[in-house]
Amino acid sequence: MTQPRTIVLMPTYDERDALPVTAELLLKAVPDVTLLVIDDGSPDGTGEIADAMAAIDERVRVLHRTEKAGLGAAYLAGMRVALDEGFDLIVEMDADGSHPATALPAMLAAAEHADLVIGSRWVDGGGIVDWPLRRQLISRAGTFYAQLALGIDVADMTAGYRVYTAPLLRRILAASVTSQGYCFQIDMTRRSADLGARIAEVPITFRERELGSSKMSGGIVGEALLKTTGWGIGRRAAQLGNAADAIRRRLTDR
Repeated sequence: MTQPRTIVLMPTYDERDALPVTAELLLKAVPDVTLLVIDDGSPDGTGEIADAMAAIDERVRVLHRTEKAGLGAAYLAGMRVALDEGFDLIVEMDADGSHPATALPAMLAAAEHADLVIGSRWVDGGGIVDWPLRRQLISRAGTFYAQLALGIDVADMTAGYRVYTAPLLRRILAASVTSQGYCFQIDMTRRSADLGARIAEVPITFRERELGSSKMSGGIVGEALLKTTGWGIGRRAAQLGNAADAIRRRLTDR
């Protein structure tokens, strides 16, 4: 059986201290992957550090972007590169060390039978380390609200550690995706579910970053709340419309 070609997308913005550590752990845990660092013009020189890494390791590549345009835009740019170059599995992974590289082999194995694999904090065996209570509450509340609003049974809707198969990504990117940040992961989960994707969750232990600073803000969370509410209304309306169509067909067939 041919080994799937796998690429890890790692967006960066001011991650000069964290990136080399995270990359080393990743390439040790899964030596056969390609690492694509997607740098949004980091003023701290992260892009230059990534270039130096790429110069000595052919598994590392760098996609330079000229401005900070958001996590979603960075991932979408990397996804298009991955699909254009024929990769089979596309991984989302943070550069700050919060996503354990040692969990990736199990996630890649799960992708043999799933279209989307999520590294989940909120399933049995998963958890978090060194996270303040406020962050825990935001994450749990965000996932609970997204589950309730969208009617999708995924335990960690906002998780950013993921493996997509190329066929699923092609179908998702056939439509316009404009979500950013916290909202992006919920949107991609929603789109995957709407396409009938097989979604699996693999437990991970998420660790609070030790290097650099978080990009989370109240505005990002607020955007996610508003958009998720709108998606939920649209999803429910579509379900009601489908039910009404089914009833009409039954009445017509009598």
